[in-house]
Amino acid sequence: MNVVDSSAWLAYFAGEKNAEFFAGAIEDIELLVVPVICIYEVFKVVLRERGEDDALQAVSAMQQGAVVDLDSDLALEAAWVGHEERLAFADSIIYAVAKRHEATVWTQDAHFEGKANVRFKTKAKRP
Repeated sequence: MNVVDSSAWLAYFAGEKNAEFFAGAIEDIELLVVPVICIYEVFKVVLRERGEDDALQAVSAMQQGAVVDLDSDLALEAAWVGHEERLAFADSIIYAVAKRHEATVWTQDAHFEGKANVRFKTKAKRP
C-alpha cells in the first residue's frame, strides 16, 4: 500500500523533477491510499496557483485511490503519532493513515526524512 504526501502529489501534478519518483505510487491506484487531508491541501494549492478546473481535475485523480476520511479514531491515532514522531497536524494524519494501512509514505517533505516506511526524495530546487 502507498500513501502519497501532498508535497509529492503537487510535484507530480506540476511535472517537477521529482514527479517520476512518485509516479509509480500515484499511478498504481489499486495500492493507493489517500488521506482526505491530502485532498484538502492539494486542492487549496492548485486552486490558488492554477484555478478551479485544474484543482477539480487533481482531486478527481486523487479520488481514484481509497480515500480515508478523518474520524475521531483516526484523529486520536494521529495525535499520538504526532506526539511520538514530532509531526505537525497534517503530517500526523498522513503518517497515521499510512500506519493504519501498513503503507509506505512517498514524500519530499523533510519532516518525514528518516522515518520508518517512508520513501523520501529531497525536493528538487527550481532553476
